Amino acid sequence: MTILEDGDLHTFSQELPAVFDGVKLAAVATVLYILVRCLNLMSPTAPPEIVYQDTLLSRYLLKSCPMLTKEYIPPLLWGKSGHLQTALYGKMGRVNTPTPHGVRKFLPMLQDGATATFDLFEALGDHSTGDDITMVICPGIGNHSEKNYIRTFVDYSQQQGYRCAVLNHLGALPNMELTSPRMFTCGCTWEFAAMVGYIRRAFPQTLLVVVGFSLGGNIVCKYLGENRSNQERVLCGVSVCQGYSALRAQETFFQWDQCRRLYNFVLANSMKKLILPHRDSLLSLNSSSIADADLSRVSAATSLMQIDDSIMRKFHGYSSLNEYYEKESCVHYIHKITVPLLLVNSLDDPLVHPSLLAVPRSLTEKMPNVMFALTQHGGHMGFFEGAVLLPQRLSWMDKAIVEYADAICHWEKKKRCLELLQYP
Repeated sequence: MTILEDGDLHTFSQELPAVFDGVKLAAVATVLYILVRCLNLMSPTAPPEIVYQDTLLSRYLLKSCPMLTKEYIPPLLWGKSGHLQTALYGKMGRVNTPTPHGVRKFLPMLQDGATATFDLFEALGDHSTGDDITMVICPGIGNHSEKNYIRTFVDYSQQQGYRCAVLNHLGALPNMELTSPRMFTCGCTWEFAAMVGYIRRAFPQTLLVVVGFSLGGNIVCKYLGENRSNQERVLCGVSVCQGYSALRAQETFFQWDQCRRLYNFVLANSMKKLILPHRDSLLSLNSSSIADADLSRVSAATSLMQIDDSIMRKFHGYSSLNEYYEKESCVHYIHKITVPLLLVNSLDDPLVHPSLLAVPRSLTEKMPNVMFALTQHGGHMGFFEGAVLLPQRLSWMDKAIVEYADAICHWEKKKRCLELLQYP
């Protein structure tokens, strides 16, 4: 048995605070290390990676679109985290959101009795080209014109001289009953086509800029590639944060990498909140392909794939989930687009697996009209800019889309003027 003498006790009492201080220092260092890793603070800022073919148009675009060539600098403390960018977009959309004033249009669709709706916002001034130009916009999954990120983008586009038409996904608007036993799906273009058709008839002289966000990017690219006539009077297309192939993406959504499985669960819950209030309409309307058991499976679903298999694929009579994903993905149509096309993704997007970005990369190798912009940061639909804590109202994405559209509008205006000089 060891007996501590007075001198030993005195020495031990002096060393004990030092030990505690060391533990505290180690704890603080550990927390700081975790914060630095989680917030990705050591990741350098950089200009977007731009993949393109060397053409006169691409050279012109790179000179005319500084947003594509200068550094994208996210907010200092949290902006380099794709998760926080995505979470802030999901919770708030944007900050200090404006309230653009539009008119809601209702379009009965005779093919199945559905009623498509969209909101029309007139330009707040002339476009810099002097032309009449309309942005036709398809929002993300389950979204509509009242979402903050859409309102912010519309307000900015109006100020730059664009009329805006924003699709409200079928079944997404609150307090709007379905008139057919069908809701929006990941690749159905019927409602978007109906909106574009209305714009073409109502404004015969207008030129179109087609914009799609997330799932909306898949829809607009599929729409443009489905039929060559869909590209008539279209100046360009822009797709932001889509995954290009639902069939390939479904496998990645069950992975825990980048918490993708958790996002899958959260998105499934959001979809359930959209679908289940329409239970009576989906079951009671004539020719419904949906049974009560299908909606029960939706209630119990913990993934988007379970929801898609239980109900979404049945809206269009697909026999399997794989067939639904295969035929609803734009990857089989996008190569038929001939108008200028900007594809935008973020490398730290937790919803879009990096392997899916092989699609836009390969497209640029084959298609001189396609430009692919890949940012280091931005998350899924975030792309916030600003100070340490509070981001600016406009995101990098908002400014980059309008800047690209402006450049294309001026390019096409010059082409038309040259053609008139050559063939008066």
